[in-house]
Amino acid sequence: MISLPYGADVEIVLLLASAVHRYEGRPADGPLPAVGEESHASIRLRAGLGIVGDRHFGQRAHVHASVTVMNAAVLEQVADDLGLPRTLAPISTRRNILLRGVDVDALRGAEFSLDTGDGPVRFRANRPANPCAWMDVVLAPGAHRALRGRGGMRCEPLTDGTLRLGPARMLSTVPLSTETPGT
Repeated sequence: MISLPYGADVEIVLLLASAVHRYEGRPADGPLPAVGEESHASIRLRAGLGIVGDRHFGQRAHVHASVTVMNAAVLEQVADDLGLPRTLAPISTRRNILLRGVDVDALRGAEFSLDTGDGPVRFRANRPANPCAWMDVVLAPGAHRALRGRGGMRCEPLTDGTLRLGPARMLSTVPLSTETPGT
């Protein structure tokens, strides 16, 4: 297994697993209603499959992109860029893991792990999680453009494990920057 020599303390502020894809159709029609709880205190991950209970779990089309990870500080920067109060709803991004403390967008191609006390869960950051036009409806007008280049990473879980809200330790194959793009 590849060594993860770089580390940082982070905080997981949101864990999302949704049974349904709520942003279907035209953004002007609004999102579909939630089915069950979407925000969780903990999530279980399975290597190569994703988050247990999430809409992308075990789907071949999403095998390398079943988990999206984003830096929560990006939402504060987007609010500042748009001249809004820092009240944008993190759950509206539909990212599975929002964490605070590192520039997630700098992890492209890297392997990293997150450990919230139950042992490390290892991931490969494969490609950017590009924002969609829905962000202008569910976050704020202009959010779609403001999130470009800093919408997080689509990742593949490489090991099984559990993640919980709160403090975590992140290890990575690349140096971890605490800078947020655009700051």
